[in-house]
Amino acid sequence: MPFFRGICIARVISRQTFAAGGAKAKKGKGGAAAGGPRASIISKEIKSTTVFGGNILKDGQDPKILSDSEYPDWRWRLLDKLPALSELRRMDAQTLPYDDLRRLVKLDNRATIKESNSLKAKN
Repeated sequence: MPFFRGICIARVISRQTFAAGGAKAKKGKGGAAAGGPRASIISKEIKSTTVFGGNILKDGQDPKILSDSEYPDWRWRLLDKLPALSELRRMDAQTLPYDDLRRLVKLDNRATIKESNSLKAKN
């Protein structure tokens, strides 16, 4: 079974929860379930200035949202589509930028290894 941070993934995925059998729900004030989760009450000002739930440290605080100019330039290019191997092969290798040339070599090596492995598997 695959593990993720010490938790068996198959066990977590297959866990099912069931309602209490046959008993009628208790009526409480406000119409909400007595033991159910309550909506978190966070001011709109805090929501707009912090990344709510972004803290991963035990004693840390949620990170503040900065202005766009305070983030590095590479952050804005993370979601850009990268060219596929076929597109990179069609381009002239002499004029490719360094990052695209590295990507071409990496993808070409990966394709060569896959082809070699498939030939070995057939024999």
